[in-house]
Amino acid sequence: MESTATVTMKKMLETLPEQFQNRVLEYMREYIEDIQEETKWAESFSKSQSNLISAARQARKEINEGKAVPLDVERL
Repeated sequence: MESTATVTMKKMLETLPEQFQNRVLEYMREYIEDIQEETKWAESFSKSQSNLISAARQARKEINEGKAVPLDVERL
C-alpha cells in the first residue's frame, strides 16, 4: 500500500512533461541518498557517543593526575 506522500508525489510528477519528471526523479534520488547517508552517520554517532564520553572522562582524569602532556605539533 502506498503512503499518502508517495501518492501525492506520483500525482504531482504526472502533471509534468516527461523530461521534467526525469529531472525531478534524479533530484529526488540524490536527495534521498543524502538523507540516508545523514541517517547512517547519526546512527553511528549515537552508538559511539558513550565511548566518546568515556574517552573524554579518561582524558580529563589523566590531565588532573598530571599524566597528560600538551601536544607538541613539531614532534608529529
